[in-house]
Amino acid sequence: MIFDAGQIAGAVASLAAQIREGVGESKFAIVGIRSRGDEVAERVSALLREAGIEHDNGMLDISLYRDDLSHLEQNPKLQSSEIEFPVDDARVILVDDVLFTGRTIRAALDALTDYGRPRRVELAVLIDRGHRELPIAADYVGISLETERMDHVLVRLKNTDGEDAVELVKRT
Repeated sequence: MIFDAGQIAGAVASLAAQIREGVGESKFAIVGIRSRGDEVAERVSALLREAGIEHDNGMLDISLYRDDLSHLEQNPKLQSSEIEFPVDDARVILVDDVLFTGRTIRAALDALTDYGRPRRVELAVLIDRGHRELPIAADYVGISLETERMDHVLVRLKNTDGEDAVELVKRT
């Protein structure tokens, strides 16, 4: 284990502070990518609301937009997307747990545009581990983590997995 519950809470607080500074007085929405980005988004959202910063919220299931469906289980678990605000001309901050190759974010952008055309899309991630395959960069980062390409970063979050922890599994 490389990060515990306290360090994860600190990274979430850092994301909330960065977003608070980055958005200023503008109206925005936070959209979490299922299935752990949505939990990170909920935590960030709660901190922003505690600070008196109102915003819209949503959750996005990207299962059917992925380019690696053939590598997933026969029947990937589909969850609902919940976007109950107008996406057209909105400032949207996508939230995910780990940014790696950028393919999840590409899928999320495709899914989001099915709801409308946002004015601006930004990206907030709990952990940026590098090794992009697509030209995607996070605007807000909780933790920057140096990894090898074949390593696995396993994020466990309390509501999804029963505990808050991040584990780095080294592969050669």
